[in-house]
Amino acid sequence: AQESLQSQSGWVPLLLALLHEYTAGSSPWQPYFSLWPDFRSLDHPMFWPEEERTRLLQGTGIPEAVDKDLANIHLEYSSIILPFMESHPDVFDPKLHTLELYKRLVAFVMAYSFQEPLEEEDEDEKGPNPPMMVPVADILNHVANHNANLEYSPQCLRMVTTQPVGKGQEIFNTYGQMANWQLLHMYGFAEPYPGNTNDTADIQMVTVRKAALQRARSEAQQQLVSEQWDFLCQLEMVGEEGAFVLGWDEVLTEEELSMTLKVLCMSEEEFKEYKEQDGWEDDSEEEENSILSNEALSRLKTPCKKLLYDSVLLTLESYGSDLKAEQDLLNNKETYEKLSRREQQALHVRYGQKRILHQLLELVR
Repeated sequence: AQESLQSQSGWVPLLLALLHEYTAGSSPWQPYFSLWPDFRSLDHPMFWPEEERTRLLQGTGIPEAVDKDLANIHLEYSSIILPFMESHPDVFDPKLHTLELYKRLVAFVMAYSFQEPLEEEDEDEKGPNPPMMVPVADILNHVANHNANLEYSPQCLRMVTTQPVGKGQEIFNTYGQMANWQLLHMYGFAEPYPGNTNDTADIQMVTVRKAALQRARSEAQQQLVSEQWDFLCQLEMVGEEGAFVLGWDEVLTEEELSMTLKVLCMSEEEFKEYKEQDGWEDDSEEEENSILSNEALSRLKTPCKKLLYDSVLLTLESYGSDLKAEQDLLNNKETYEKLSRREQQALHVRYGQKRILHQLLELVR
């Protein structure tokens, strides 16, 4: 039975237990579940109509993440959950334990579960790190500037304050260094600017390739860009679905972006010589230059700046609105308060990402 419940996510055993306990009237967990009468308070983007999700979150990366989630949920339910329930009709009823309830429970686990931190040697193991529900530990909200965090020990979990907390002051946990798009995707909320110091913006790796191809004036130059891209793929620096991640103060995928800009800006002769060395250079200065702080970005060579600038412009085109429109909405309190909660949360995600992208534009202008 245990083998039949194996899945890529590692969530299936917990979700099956929740399916059963949530619908069992005599469950000892009923007081816990009663805090979420029908899980309707969970308003993750996966529950938004597709049109609304696309309209509000286009360009943020959330629609694509949700599409993957929904595909995995449907696959796990149809290929693992349903067969298991049908083989245990005395415990489960597919008419009661539906796909819709399963989806709500996935969101519940996504938003309120905990995962024990893995030791470094365990991180290399392929097996999933299953989540666990911890009543009481999950009552605290998250902010980037938190004043408490959860500590794990073999005997118990302890919520420990990290700074003095005054009377009447809210205690905030941390869910980790989460960008706003991750918070909205996984937890159903985002932090208003400038609260989330962990916010990030992505430039899709293929967008940088597109920018490089657009500036290639001849067929030979386009062929060179394609060869350079294939070489970067072989080095595992880029991929068709990967992204370069930008923070407020530095590029978080600095090695990948530094190498990509460098290779895509090489002449044919430079690239040929570089390939012959298999991308290796005994040059400590080059290694130092791969650290892409904001200050280092402003010192990039002109061709790299131009390529990065064009890539940011292409990225900004993927959104449905510009930065000024978002700024006007945020500055007009009356208009902002008329927005639905979903519109407000999506606005915070878009605005933070665009601020980071515009900051990068100024650095490489």
